[in-house]
Amino acid sequence: MARPSSSMQDPALLAAALEGLELQRKRIEDQIAMVRGLLSSRKSVASVPAAEKAASSPSRRKRVLSEEARLRIAAAQKKRWAAFRKGKKSE
Repeated sequence: MARPSSSMQDPALLAAALEGLELQRKRIEDQIAMVRGLLSSRKSVASVPAAEKAASSPSRRKRVLSEEARLRIAAAQKKRWAAFRKGKKSE
């Protein structure tokens, strides 16, 4: 490590450096407080691990459609695509 030079012993320079460092510390402390505030507002959501959430709530079952419903949906989608393509050709 290098020896401190005579300019490092200057009280005005040291006072300015101290002031700058204190401002940085104040900004950092403000940012830490902001992040803590955000975390505390989300604490009810973020504090419960995902594994516990899944275990505590009933799992959702996959939606099952009947064959007739699937056919109706497919026919409606084909009709929409036909109308879309017809509109594209006339342009």
